[in-house]
Amino acid sequence: MERTYVMLKPDAILKKLAGRIIDRIESKGYRIVDLKIMNLDKNILREHYAHVVEQPFYPSMESYMMSGPVWAMIVEGDNAVQGIRMLMGATKFEDALPGTIRGDFAASTTENVIHGSDSSENAEIEIKRFFE
Repeated sequence: MERTYVMLKPDAILKKLAGRIIDRIESKGYRIVDLKIMNLDKNILREHYAHVVEQPFYPSMESYMMSGPVWAMIVEGDNAVQGIRMLMGATKFEDALPGTIRGDFAASTTENVIHGSDSSENAEIEIKRFFE
């Protein structure tokens, strides 16, 4: 049983997509074992996005991520990290295939409705960041 971190971003909440996205996750056999609604601040965002904080797009991404609440989730299941990433689809809007969460619901590469950990190691780091 593997755990991963999933976050529904502000646009998913604003567009009332949370239920549809959660249904896709649960329909694939994954369990949401913890969920909390939170508003993110600059400190946690700078830590979470440390790998891109110096990029020119970061200020607009930070503003977007603080524009409304997010739903932070711990998701559990067999091969959860890879499985959730497959459900989500590509990060880049133009590469996200129809049938994936991003392919069906994302409006842009920034406003792409969902985040999921990219490795088991990062999943544990992100779970600690958002749940401890």
